[in-house]
Amino acid sequence: MGKKYVLLLVCCLVIAITFISTGCSSIKPDSKAPDFELMNLEGEVVSLSDYRGNAVMLNFWASWCGPCRYEMPFFQEIYEDIKWKASGLVLIAVNIDESGFTAAGFMEANGFDFMVLLDTTGEVANKYNVRGIPATFFIDERGIIRYSDVGAFMSKAHVEQRLRELLE
Repeated sequence: MGKKYVLLLVCCLVIAITFISTGCSSIKPDSKAPDFELMNLEGEVVSLSDYRGNAVMLNFWASWCGPCRYEMPFFQEIYEDIKWKASGLVLIAVNIDESGFTAAGFMEANGFDFMVLLDTTGEVANKYNVRGIPATFFIDERGIIRYSDVGAFMSKAHVEQRLRELLE
């Protein structure tokens, strides 16, 4: 193998790794949140654009995901908190690649009652370039993504910090 071939191979690998690590996505802060329609646990179609005019916290999760399970109680506390309700915040949890039966069973078993939408094919997760879960997007009232976080929130205070930044 010649030196030129090895150099070319190394350059290609560096470019590929860079492409993958940056997410190869147009979903970046300050970009428009892709609209979608998904079924909720009651079988009704819900669209992200239904909530234009409200700040939206959009979380991608699955019941088998340990970090997802860890942060869900914080979301429930925020959902129940009067100050966040008064702000008009909408919390949407998008379950990826699981059945409605599985997602509903998880929510009921844990006493969670915030909105869950079912992305059974992963199509919406792909639109948002979700490569790991949990992944959370903070969308302003104009439908612009202001922040995104991959990985579990470690406390309710951490989530609330992001929400205050969103609503400022």
